Amino acid sequence: MPLVTGKYIPPGVFKYSDVSTIYAASLRKVEIPVYERERIELSDGDFIDLDWSYAKKDKSKSLVILLHGLAENTYRPYMKGMAQVFNTNNWDAAAMNFRGCSEELNRFFKSYHAGASDDLAEVIAHVLSLKQYSKIALVGFSLGGNMLMKYLGENRNLPEEIIGAVGISVPCDLAGSLGAINRMRNFVYSKRFEINLKKHLFERAKKFPDQIQKKDIAACRSLRDIDDLYTSKAHGYKDASAYYKKTSALGFLQKTKKPILILNAANDSFLSPECYPFKIAENSKNIHLEVPAYGGHVGFVTKSETYYHEKRAIEFIESLY
Repeated sequence: MPLVTGKYIPPGVFKYSDVSTIYAASLRKVEIPVYERERIELSDGDFIDLDWSYAKKDKSKSLVILLHGLAENTYRPYMKGMAQVFNTNNWDAAAMNFRGCSEELNRFFKSYHAGASDDLAEVIAHVLSLKQYSKIALVGFSLGGNMLMKYLGENRNLPEEIIGAVGISVPCDLAGSLGAINRMRNFVYSKRFEINLKKHLFERAKKFPDQIQKKDIAACRSLRDIDDLYTSKAHGYKDASAYYKKTSALGFLQKTKKPILILNAANDSFLSPECYPFKIAENSKNIHLEVPAYGGHVGFVTKSETYYHEKRAIEFIESLY
């Protein structure tokens, strides 16, 4: 598939990666109606909380499922902004809080990770059981984008209702992305991730003191340390390296069965060169890769209420039918 020519030109100072990244993540205000929360009981006995928002018109037959990034939740501005755009275009939106990312700690020692596609599969099965939606789209941000692309490229039977997906600022190669985040220029970002993840782990240590200790959490000095200590082992991987290798979307893209748009900014400091799968896209009928010069990490700011990545997501999905 030919590469998509990026047409995004940000206003003023938003050409700077850090400005666009920080503003979009922390300062942007998005007003949408209060989510309607639904708790889904998973097959293994755990739960996931879905936050719903609805189309502006009558009962919609189209649904977008939204997946957030690392250590975040459905209330992030980028999640609400995407829900708003789809709602305005007569799509219902189900925003997925990964295990342990809503206000209540999940029941098990394990939680979520970049390759937790079985949880996504259960959410999709649930919404299909409602017998309302004939079209389903998937939109994932950062870690959530990796998860959905892995899901679409796995050896599983995909529901015919899924028409396509969009990944925004996707770390297709997890090890490479970690290396990028660990660079000195990203110290503030990596430290923020580390602090937020440790906060979650300290809460988990209270509930599961026999499986993880506070002293070991406190000793972690990087995201990789956390993945070695908890993320990998809690989810059945030998160590962080094995976890990155087996769950990176890069290993699944060539087998994807549905159309995908990957929107990764060239100046995204969280992504390594391997996170831009040019050759795979050029040789794939399903992978559409757009690499605008600007945008930072989920920071495609515009002068309007609708950001560039939201405009591109609805355009791409609606071009598929």
